[in-house]
Amino acid sequence: MEDEAARWGGPASMSAWEGLMWRAEQDHRTRSTGILLEILDSEPDWTRFVSAVERTTARIPRLRDRVVEPPVPVVQPVWSADPNFAVEEHLRHVRLPHAGTRAQLLALCDRVWDEPIDRNRPPWEMILITGLDGGRAAAAAFRFHHSLTDGMGLVQLLRLAHGSGDGGVPAPSPRRGASSLGLLAGAALAVPGRALGVARTGLNVSARTVADPAGSVGGATRYLRSLGRMLAAPPAADSPILSDRSWGHRLHTLDVPLSGLKAAGAAAGGSVNDAFVAAIVGGIRRYHELMDVPAAEQVVVAMPVSLRRENDPLGGNRFAGIRLPAPGAEKDPVARIQAVREFVLEAKEEPAIGFLDQLSPVLTRLPTAAIIELSASMTTSSDLQISNIRGLTDPVSLAGAQVTAMYPLGPRPGVAAMVAMITYGDNCCLGLNVDPRCFPDADALERALREGFDEVLALGESALGESAGRAQR
Repeated sequence: MEDEAARWGGPASMSAWEGLMWRAEQDHRTRSTGILLEILDSEPDWTRFVSAVERTTARIPRLRDRVVEPPVPVVQPVWSADPNFAVEEHLRHVRLPHAGTRAQLLALCDRVWDEPIDRNRPPWEMILITGLDGGRAAAAAFRFHHSLTDGMGLVQLLRLAHGSGDGGVPAPSPRRGASSLGLLAGAALAVPGRALGVARTGLNVSARTVADPAGSVGGATRYLRSLGRMLAAPPAADSPILSDRSWGHRLHTLDVPLSGLKAAGAAAGGSVNDAFVAAIVGGIRRYHELMDVPAAEQVVVAMPVSLRRENDPLGGNRFAGIRLPAPGAEKDPVARIQAVREFVLEAKEEPAIGFLDQLSPVLTRLPTAAIIELSASMTTSSDLQISNIRGLTDPVSLAGAQVTAMYPLGPRPGVAAMVAMITYGDNCCLGLNVDPRCFPDADALERALREGFDEVLALGESALGESAGRAQR
């Protein structure tokens, strides 16, 4: 466990994709800072809370690293030990007003979105929010930049952080820091080596082409056709609700039983993720009905697909994005689940699914303003963004308080709504970041989403009922 904690975060150098996300953070349209909101059954002692976080950062050195950027983007930014790291600068304690309602908690998190992250320090903070439920409960909001990790890496971090227990704070190992000018000098020294590497790669490719010209050309053709499919944006929803967007945000949470979602997916020949996406799309259709607006025939859903392999470093980012043309007006939940499943399975087999990994090094050479505009134009071509994270199966605690739920509140990159789900035990915890211009009626949206899940969950209940009936016969 200790060795895993020390290695979490991967290599010091950011990937090109992580570097793009970091640079794009400078504009509110392309920020990728998220919040993991943990609900606690009681209010932790502040001193014990500070010690728990400090102990975690000592065990996981990446949490004490800041980002160092070169003066010009000829190499990627790197993670480097912050010589002035102090855990207190990453912690806040906020008490909710007297009632301590969930709405007040989410309104507080909503205000945090407007605070830019400090780019000169490790890009995270932890906010202990007390006074929840009239003082009987509390919450911990972990705010972090996406360049630090993706959803799977976040779960790895949660396992390590919540497994630290009590006790003293271990002394972190001394590490050397990097400088902006040092990165530039290192890039200049590395130019001959990179040129030799490119030449060797070219020779290897030429040798393979000579040995198997038909196979090489055929593979390139398949890749280019796949790339065309990945880049082709499905037409956005013909819906005034989803298309009239702003840069505002409003947060919601929703709880769904994991066992019910599993049963529903299985009943329709799909997975938990297929049932989850189908329920969200059904909820959006029902919101249109409540607003007396015709539902869009097609809703474009952006989804991350994990590219993480067993031997990949812990933490970091290993994912690709796909865009699903979901049947927005389809009332049959079985048909929606099957449509989602068919598309996702096909998308995972696309040769060019990881094209951004190949394209990112080229994009990093662009000016930051151009990166921001390009990123904004790409993300706004979708209507919804939906993410599903397989979380923790066993209960955990923080500074002596039991964690009862955890909600991922992801960034909303120009879409009408960002919906993220993480599993915790038998609970699917959903966090929603929605555009208040698209969804001005918060109560109607929550009702519509609940109904969207109810019609999907009913599939599993029906299947279980039929199974029980056959057993009795």
